[in-house]
Amino acid sequence: MRLSFLASFIVFIIWLSYKLSKSRKNMENQEKQFWEKERQANRTRKKPLDNLDYITIPVDSLPMDLCAQQDQIKECQDVIRTLAGQCVVNLTGYTNTDLKLMYGAANLTALTEYDQSYTLLVRTLQKWASLLYEQGFSAEAERILEFAVSTRTDVSGTYKLLATIYRENGEDEKISALLETAHTLRSSMKNVIVRILQESGPSDG
Repeated sequence: MRLSFLASFIVFIIWLSYKLSKSRKNMENQEKQFWEKERQANRTRKKPLDNLDYITIPVDSLPMDLCAQQDQIKECQDVIRTLAGQCVVNLTGYTNTDLKLMYGAANLTALTEYDQSYTLLVRTLQKWASLLYEQGFSAEAERILEFAVSTRTDVSGTYKLLATIYRENGEDEKISALLETAHTLRSSMKNVIVRILQESGPSDG
């Protein structure tokens, strides 16, 4: 019995050592690949940014004056007006290394600013729409949220609230369209958003 246990224990130790060694080698290879990719990225020459998918904010079609006397809503409106005059690009899912490889290391600062403006945009749109929805302005909130989705936002609350509005309006087919968009997102939030929309879909009865 003892010999059997000892033999099993030795086999386990050998197996564990093999797995640990394999895992360590994989990590070393991944780190090596990362730094090689980073070196290549830092050597990439600056490229034109003309082909970026710049976001145009449709100020004229958004409810820019609705409830403007309320501080929180006015703050959102002011942010949107400011961003409308800036370069805004959705770069979600791309690492700094990716961006340097695509557009050159010298463009990283500008690209980071564009992406930060985008993050501010979609967060502001979500907050603004939520505030209006809470006060009964469902149609205006829907308009804001649909614009946010058109930019391929990954703010889960945007999809959840828009799906809620669609359900309230009896427009379940629009939730299916939202789900199609969610499946194509380049974001770590993709699966969360897909699950939210699946749970918001038409019920069986």
